[in-house]
Amino acid sequence: MTRYVAFLRAINVAGHVRVDMSRLCKAFARAGCRSVRSYIQSGNVIFETDEEDCAALFQRIRAKVSGLTGEQSSVIFRSARQIHALVKAAPFKAYEGDRTLKLYAVCLAQKPGSVPPFPWEDPKERLEAIGIKGLDVLVVSRRKEPRLFYGFPNGFVEKMLDVPATSRNWSTITKIAVLMGPTR
Repeated sequence: MTRYVAFLRAINVAGHVRVDMSRLCKAFARAGCRSVRSYIQSGNVIFETDEEDCAALFQRIRAKVSGLTGEQSSVIFRSARQIHALVKAAPFKAYEGDRTLKLYAVCLAQKPGSVPPFPWEDPKERLEAIGIKGLDVLVVSRRKEPRLFYGFPNGFVEKMLDVPATSRNWSTITKIAVLMGPTR
């Protein structure tokens, strides 16, 4: 039995498709997943499978999600081992105490053709990509102005690497690691 998390891109955020999480979990179950549960409303689905051909399972999941959303939805998968390795690496240790920052893991859909040397910066959006672990780019976001919003890293990373991606707040990643339980 292997546990995975599926990160759906652009679900239940302003200007994008709205999906009820219970319906989403049922779609995963119909695709052949077990022990399906969601975490928050932004399209994070944890599930188990004993299938050896995960590529076929992932295609069935993508088809079910597209049927549910009415559009081609980007779904990016990570195993429990990958999530735990990312969290264990503690990539944001140097930033842990700074509450003025937002920390993100930008999950890539595939391996990029090339990766420019880090750090990468987007001064306008106040984003700094500090590294990569596996297929996850680590980004620090700072307030654009003292009372304004933070920059969001997804477009920045996709443009740098020419690879589809979806972003998750670091606190979401660490909570998902807990929800997935220990690796076997």
